[in-house]
Amino acid sequence: MAELGADVARTLSKHKRGLGMDVLTAARRRVRTVFQQFPVVCVSFSGGKDSGALFELAACEARAQGRRLAVLIVDLEAQYAHTIDYLHIMLKRHEDVIDVYWVALPLNLRNAVSVYQPQWTCWDPDARDMWARPLPEHPGVISDEDYFPFFHRGMEFEEFTPEFGKWLSDQHGGRMTACLVGIRSDESINRWRTIARRDKRTHEGLQWTTWIGNAVYNAYPIYDWRTEDIWTYYGAEQVPYNRIYDLMHQAGVSIHQARLCQPYGDDQRQGLWLYHILEPETWSKLVARVQGANFGARYARETGNILGRIKITCPQGMTWEDYYHFIIGQLPPDAADHYRTKVAVFLDWYSVRGYPGGAIPDDGPNNKTVPSWMRICKTILSNDYWCKGLSFSPPASSETYKTYRKKMDILRKEWDYRGTV
Repeated sequence: MAELGADVARTLSKHKRGLGMDVLTAARRRVRTVFQQFPVVCVSFSGGKDSGALFELAACEARAQGRRLAVLIVDLEAQYAHTIDYLHIMLKRHEDVIDVYWVALPLNLRNAVSVYQPQWTCWDPDARDMWARPLPEHPGVISDEDYFPFFHRGMEFEEFTPEFGKWLSDQHGGRMTACLVGIRSDESINRWRTIARRDKRTHEGLQWTTWIGNAVYNAYPIYDWRTEDIWTYYGAEQVPYNRIYDLMHQAGVSIHQARLCQPYGDDQRQGLWLYHILEPETWSKLVARVQGANFGARYARETGNILGRIKITCPQGMTWEDYYHFIIGQLPPDAADHYRTKVAVFLDWYSVRGYPGGAIPDDGPNNKTVPSWMRICKTILSNDYWCKGLSFSPPASSETYKTYRKKMDILRKEWDYRGTV
C-alpha cells in the first residue's frame, strides 16, 4: 500500500506535535521503556523493512539489558525466497538474545483474485503437494496444530496474533507482556487511528501502546517514522535488510509502494505482478497454489481495470439494479449468498435513513456517502469480498463471521421475500 494521500497526510499533520528529538532517538527510548516496564517482551517479525528495523532495535536493547526477546514469525507460506533468507540472517545475527516462534500453521488468508476461492489456507495439510515451498528449517518452527491450545485450523491471522500474546504471557505466569509491532501511522488511516484513538486503554498513558487483553499490550515504537526514515536507518546503521527491496527498486517500484505481505489480499494483489519478475521460480508455484493468481497479476496493477479503481458502464437495456441481479446469477453459490447478505444489510441500513424499503438510487455519485445500485455493482465486480466499498469492515475472526452470517441470513431472507435482492 502506498503512503497516505497528500490531502489526508496534511489533515493528519495538524494533529501531530514534535517531541524535540529525531525519530530514531524517540524509538530507542520507547523500546527501552518497554523493556524497563514489561517483564516479557515479544517482537513481530515478518521480514519486511519496518519489522526488520524494529527487530534490530529491540534485539540491541535486549542485549544491553541482559534480557531475552521473543520473536514471532507468522509464516504465510507464499513468501519471497529473499524474505526467508533475510529471516535466517536476522535470527542468526541475534541468536544469543532471542527465543524464536516461527509459526507455520494452517491459517485462513484472503484471496482477492478469485470469486471461486475467496479465502485460502496457508500450510494446508490437505494441499501439501501444492505448497509454494517446504516447511522452513529452524529449531523454532512450529507446525504442530496442537502446539497452541487456542489454535484451530482455518484461524484468521488477525485472530492468531493477539491470542499468541496472551499465551506467551501465560507461559510466564501471567506477567505483563509487551508485543512490539512495526506499524507506522503514515501507512494508512486505520494505522493512524490505532495509535491516535482516545477511547483505547493504554499502558500508563503511553499513546503508542494499546491493551489487547489480560496482561498484554501492543506497543508501536516506530509509529511516527516515515518510509524515508526507515531507509535512512538502514543506510546509517549498516544493518541487514531484505534484499528483495533492491529488486523492487530495479523493477521501478517506489520506496513508498514497496511492501511485503501475503500476495493475494485486497490491497496486496496490486503487487502480485512483481513475483513473476523478481522471483520466477516462486511465481510458478504461486500460480499453482491459489486460484486466480495469474488473473490477478494481469489485471490488478493498472488504474481503470476490473480489479483496480474500475470504470464500469451499465449494459444497454438494463438498470444498475438489473445488472446486479445478472452479476449475482453468474457467481458461485457461496459467493452469491455472501454478497446477497451484505447487500441486504446495506439496504436495511439505508431503509431507515431516508430510503424507505431500500429504494436507493439506481445511479449516483461515485463516493461512499451516497447509496446506489451502481456502487453495489462496482463493489462486486472489483471482487471486494468484505464489501469495503459499501462501508463494511472485515470481521474480527472467522467465528465472528459465522455468527454474523447466521444472524444476517435471516435479514437477507426478508429482503429476498420483498423481491429486492
